[in-house]
Amino acid sequence: MLKPQILVMGPYADALMAELETAYDLHRYWLIEDKPAFLKSYGDKIKAIATRGDVGASGELMQALPNLEFIAVFGVGVDAIDVVGAKARNIPVTITSGVLHEDVADLAFALMLGIARQIPAGDQFVRSGQWKTTGMPVLPRLHGKRIGILGMGQIGQAIAKRAEGFAMTIHYHTRNKRDDVNYHYHATPAALAQNSDFLVAALAGGKATAGIVSADVLKALGAKGYFINIARGSVVDEQALIETLQKKQIAGAALDVFLNEPKIDERFFTLENAVLHPHQGSATHETRKAMADLVVANLASHFAGKGPLTPI
Repeated sequence: MLKPQILVMGPYADALMAELETAYDLHRYWLIEDKPAFLKSYGDKIKAIATRGDVGASGELMQALPNLEFIAVFGVGVDAIDVVGAKARNIPVTITSGVLHEDVADLAFALMLGIARQIPAGDQFVRSGQWKTTGMPVLPRLHGKRIGILGMGQIGQAIAKRAEGFAMTIHYHTRNKRDDVNYHYHATPAALAQNSDFLVAALAGGKATAGIVSADVLKALGAKGYFINIARGSVVDEQALIETLQKKQIAGAALDVFLNEPKIDERFFTLENAVLHPHQGSATHETRKAMADLVVANLASHFAGKGPLTPI
């Protein structure tokens, strides 16, 4: 019996690649030099795409795969995938939801502590020998402050639970007020920012949320406020953010995600009031294993005729 043919868009960990290879005939798209020739010869044989949130799958590619049945995403971001085109063809798109929100929430708090208590600067302060002659400045606390969470899905709720442990007052904004959480709701991102000491972006990327953290939102956050982004680089007006940080119109920013990563705007490198991190929200051994298992399980369920396990 022939194995289903799958197009893998970008490299996975060796263990996941090996597991997929036992069940499927894999085509490593990122290694194919003449992609148009490959699609002409093999496009009609591809039954599924396995991709990552940062790599995606374009509408043009999907059009070259007339027998495509399924798209499995390693991650929860789908802004790089032609979801509309997939839906029009009744092609399920699955993500690895339900397994990474705790680690992303952990990192959100690491970033908040990192920027407020200046952890990276403190490390360099000790290593450089400055501690022998002077002291670090006194810094703001996290405990008891106001946190504004932009987005109240699984990640936002996990952040909120941690904020409760820090005795923080929890505020949030979503398109619609949620009846299942007992936090302070604000109808606009600017109103949320105005009532936040720490504004955390924890919402999905894509066209609907592009630039939602605008210059006006950053202005509302104010000179004592901090912006934390563990969502997608696209959710903030990056030009406005850089200018705001350069002018010290907010206290600082801690960022795990950027536009055009990893080739990010080099002006970030000169900002002393920013903590920069290389998109590692879900990057723990345990979560990456769970994400890999879910990619395998979604594909197996589809080809067994049982449907997707974690569709968008």
